[in-house]
Amino acid sequence: MNAQGPCAVADTQTHPLSTLERQLRWLLPTDLYAAAWVDPSPAMLTKVFEHLRTLQHVLIDYVPRDVWDTPPEPGQQRYGWQEGTLLFTDLAGFTPLLEACSAEGMDGAELLLRVLNNYFSSMIEIISKSSGNLLEFTGDALLVQFNTGDPQRDIVQAINTGLRMQRAMDSFQQIATFRGELSLYMRVGIHSGRYITADIGTPQRMAHVLLGQAVTLAKQAEGAGSIQQVSLTSAVKAQLGDRVALLPNGDDLHWLVLDDLSDEELGEYEITVARRRSTSMFFDRTVSGLLEEIDTVLHRVEPLASYMPRSVLQLIVDTASERRIPPAFPTIAVAFVNLMGLPESVDKALPEETAAIVDCFSQAFSLINGIVELKGGILQKVTYHSIGSEMLIHFGVLNPDESDPHRAAAAMLMIRDVVSSIKPPIVQGQPIQLTCRIGLTYGSVFAAEIGERRGRREFNVLGDTVNTASRIMSRAGENEIWMNQVMAEQIQADFTTVPLGVMSLKGKTQAQPIFALAAKGS
Repeated sequence: MNAQGPCAVADTQTHPLSTLERQLRWLLPTDLYAAAWVDPSPAMLTKVFEHLRTLQHVLIDYVPRDVWDTPPEPGQQRYGWQEGTLLFTDLAGFTPLLEACSAEGMDGAELLLRVLNNYFSSMIEIISKSSGNLLEFTGDALLVQFNTGDPQRDIVQAINTGLRMQRAMDSFQQIATFRGELSLYMRVGIHSGRYITADIGTPQRMAHVLLGQAVTLAKQAEGAGSIQQVSLTSAVKAQLGDRVALLPNGDDLHWLVLDDLSDEELGEYEITVARRRSTSMFFDRTVSGLLEEIDTVLHRVEPLASYMPRSVLQLIVDTASERRIPPAFPTIAVAFVNLMGLPESVDKALPEETAAIVDCFSQAFSLINGIVELKGGILQKVTYHSIGSEMLIHFGVLNPDESDPHRAAAAMLMIRDVVSSIKPPIVQGQPIQLTCRIGLTYGSVFAAEIGERRGRREFNVLGDTVNTASRIMSRAGENEIWMNQVMAEQIQADFTTVPLGVMSLKGKTQAQPIFALAAKGS
């Protein structure tokens, strides 16, 4: 009789989930993953399928229409020029509301989430009814695309959308808080032109981005506008002629729309709301039938999942059944990284040079994301500033730790180095000057899943700490890392921080002490 040793492996039949296990390990909660592996029965496989189908619905709500309608394979780079109209919004009055709620702990977090979700739900409904494509949430801001193929129609629909949104803000003028009534207001900016839409990144992490000067001009139109108004660029005015009444904005570059329309003239709808693809239903409850259905839904979920930061994806996976991520007020490190010279270079490039620019942006995004994840942070998204594209990065939002500022500082130094090592693309026969500038802050934020309860939404971070990081970034020079005083105090024992003096930042009533981060030993 031959006794088996402790390391002997018995011959067993191939496990039913063996061919799908690598995909499932990232897309199932750990308890369901373990239960399905131990007991791959029809009843348990049905639970796996139902979870994945719910997860598909959740992830569809997290990405723009272009992505969920025709998702690329993870890691497949694609891009194309589009002619369309872009609308940016931004909230005014959010900081006092955040401060009023943050002092009240979880009760304040729930109140703030209700207010924000009422606001976003109202705006998303208007966008949908107006044929807009909501590309992203950036803090409390929105970016909406109108691209019907008819430039005149796109502009009119965008203007009508902006007017409807401003009228809907009447519902947010008397918000009851723990510190009395507060009000929210909105700025809206619109520009029309050519820009590139691109899907970039690696199979592990993708991003849907817009590149080109048109995006920056649309953001500048929002910044140059006034609350309760819709601001247009001169390029939009030139295409409108006399179709819409306009008022000068005082800078010769932007114009304000005169809202002289009756409710009947403005209307509520532009076109019928686009319907999302239905998901599969199945009836074969055998193990083989269930495995086939699981494989089918995995091919739909995986491309969408690649657009999520890995730790955020895990959070979404774990909370898919509840369809709700609890809000919180963590104290975290926040950074914005602006790649200077790259996104806007597509407008100057020759047709044969465009692919290299998109590829370079994809390389930069992928390498930066790798550094951030290595240091335990989250590259939330590529977003947009009045000076160009930027990447929002944060450390500590899911598991705040005293090491967050140190890891953030180390990551920013590494990012600066890696950007300088990237081979720049050629534009009109000459390599562009590729550099970066970085803003870094440390402080409290509001972290929550915002948007529609059962519709378009995102997990995001909002607040003055986020806004200040963006404003500090915009003041920094080439290859400079600037930070606020709180961040400098957190890391000064281990990093070289250089005081730059007191500076005025947009939206701040008082000037702020600003510091530069230098490499160790500098």
